[in-house]
Amino acid sequence: MVTALVAPVACSPSRSLGWGIVGYGWVARDYAAPAMLAAGHALRAVSDPSPAAREAARAAYPGAALHGDLAPMLADPAVQAIYVATPNHLHRAAVEACAAAGKAVLCEKPMAATLADAEAMAAAARRAGILYGTAFDQRHHPAHAAIREALSGGLIGTPTAIRIAYACWLGPGWSVTGEGDNWRADPARAGGGALMDLAPHGLDLADYLLGEPIETIAALTQRRVQDYAVDDGALLIGRTAGGVLVQMHVAYNCPDALPRRRLEVLGSTGQILAENTMGQDAGGRVTHTDRLGRSAALPVPDAEASPFARQMAAFARALASGDRTSFSASRDLHTMQLLHRAYAGDPACH
Repeated sequence: MVTALVAPVACSPSRSLGWGIVGYGWVARDYAAPAMLAAGHALRAVSDPSPAAREAARAAYPGAALHGDLAPMLADPAVQAIYVATPNHLHRAAVEACAAAGKAVLCEKPMAATLADAEAMAAAARRAGILYGTAFDQRHHPAHAAIREALSGGLIGTPTAIRIAYACWLGPGWSVTGEGDNWRADPARAGGGALMDLAPHGLDLADYLLGEPIETIAALTQRRVQDYAVDDGALLIGRTAGGVLVQMHVAYNCPDALPRRRLEVLGSTGQILAENTMGQDAGGRVTHTDRLGRSAALPVPDAEASPFARQMAAFARALASGDRTSFSASRDLHTMQLLHRAYAGDPACH
């Protein structure tokens, strides 16, 4: 058994959950599976067509059942919730099958490779009455929870704008686990490039921080550095229902050693700046600057807790309580609609 890479999160035994994983890639391997254990849950089964992936899961979790396809997991009563971490174009089939089997689903972002698939997934979850959530782990980052609390408490007055930079380097042959198949650079499987992969986090995070969705959006994409068929960078601008402006830069063409993860929230009486909080890990730095230019660190409770472990614990609470406010297929579908409109409105994508 491998040691979990994430810090434990308090989770009462009554909320312990039996998980299955569909698609044992690097996010599932390095973050989601350890987070399940850190939240006090159990990994009961893994489904992946790759023998190498199944062998990696066997070595890490010898007690988990291993399958080459999804059907045995759906029939397993020990599996109560399923984490879908396949390439984007395979999300729909997995989610529809899970919904038909009555299994709760936490699906990796983006919701799907196409808006039509996302709409079908939301409809399937609604018909089956299952708990469905897209894995927006940024909602569960301790720093972002602290920022949301500060905003609701009026720390910077009336919020006026959010600015986000969320970038990385993802070359044509990018791979973490050595599989040598960068499906994120394949438009048929990914549905898009940097905008499709990275922007959903920022769009959903703005909704979480402000308590209101983005309604108006526009984007410009680029294929400037990387040699593949999807966009390697994008700029987005949006406006929420209440009039807050949102600006976002996402990229696959930014060297990882550069400052590339930054979140700013501007208000009528101050600013909150978060550096290196966006991403899979806890930590980062959050600073509040008041209207007189005085800056101080913003306290972040439980600062070192893994956003993935907090997400798994929150999903178990939602499943046990029936409270669906933390996870919402309709809200996630709205995010997919924003992505669709962003791509559709960019002349470079036609």
